[in-house]
Amino acid sequence: MARLARTAGLTDVQEEILATVRTFVDKEIIPHAQALEHADEYPAEIVEGMKEMGLFGLTIPEEYGGLGESLLTYALVVEEIARGWMSVSGVINTHFIVAHMISRHGTPEQKQHFLPRMATGEVRGSFSMSEPDLGSDVAAIKTRARREGDDYVIDGAKMWLTNGGSSNLIALLVRTDEGAEKAHQNLTTFLVEKPSGFGEVLPGLTIPGKIDKMGYKGVDTTEAVFDGFRIGADKVLGAAPGKGFSFMMDGVEVGRVNVAARACGIAIRAFELAVSYAQQRSTFGKPIAQHQAIAFKLAEMATKVEAAHLMMVNAARLKDSGARNDVEAGMAKLIASEYCAEVTQEAFRIHGGYGYSKEYEIERLMREAPFLLIGEGTSEIQKTIISRGLLREYKA
Repeated sequence: MARLARTAGLTDVQEEILATVRTFVDKEIIPHAQALEHADEYPAEIVEGMKEMGLFGLTIPEEYGGLGESLLTYALVVEEIARGWMSVSGVINTHFIVAHMISRHGTPEQKQHFLPRMATGEVRGSFSMSEPDLGSDVAAIKTRARREGDDYVIDGAKMWLTNGGSSNLIALLVRTDEGAEKAHQNLTTFLVEKPSGFGEVLPGLTIPGKIDKMGYKGVDTTEAVFDGFRIGADKVLGAAPGKGFSFMMDGVEVGRVNVAARACGIAIRAFELAVSYAQQRSTFGKPIAQHQAIAFKLAEMATKVEAAHLMMVNAARLKDSGARNDVEAGMAKLIASEYCAEVTQEAFRIHGGYGYSKEYEIERLMREAPFLLIGEGTSEIQKTIISRGLLREYKA
């Protein structure tokens, strides 16, 4: 059989892109990931390499300087990168979501202003919905923007911005007074341009510093505090106040495919480490891979990797077709993140005591995998989305 997680029906261009990325991961990411992760160091040289390959513009339309590739291509690229180091995939994930939102919903002026520079990586995006008191309950957002003439003034605090310090563009969801009866119709997305860095980066906008995390090191995760921050009305995404929730949910759908892809990448790497170690480590006179207890673990791990990959690919292809994919994206994110945690833990068990050592890569994966159970909505939120969709389709 072919190796795990291979995708049927790809074009020659897609195959070439993936082969190039796979080589980059093997040569430029995996050999350096451990040292960078342990130092919590931003992977600047790796990011420059991704810029040179055009990965920041992978899905941006060709008319704006991008490669114009599909969500499927992007998801498979993310899977490869996460196999090397999940934090690197995080550098481009929020950027991709913001670029997708601008491409789909931005005004012609916003597209022309942002997309060409996003394609080169000169402008890098981050994505902000969560707040200190809320995550999945988006309709309860407290950060507000009030209209003053041709501007808005924003006050409030946001939380969990991936690339919050290193990015120079934030897609920001806040509450505005649209007079709508439904809470989610009073939310607006702003495109906030800012310098990279920490502290008060603009009058009224402070990025306090990096949040120290269990895993997902290297990439910066931050808060953002707005205190009388003034922004022009022309920075409302799509020039459409009150439409921010639907724009963000469109972004979250592709984000869930991305998280599923990252989970697949980590699970693939965990399996690779486990199957290699199991053939090198011997007990009772033979490699542990020849003991049925270990062989069965490897069989189950490989099956979970393959199943998660197939569901991720299906969700990406549905989105590319223009069909609604909220249920399929939720299913893919649910199964991929849960299987990733299980496969990684089994790889850890196969490594025995060595898996607990920071010298071994599996220790890092054990700290990274849990993040995917939470990012872009917990497993319980995915089950809520899936069940609502099923009840909608199978209405009695």
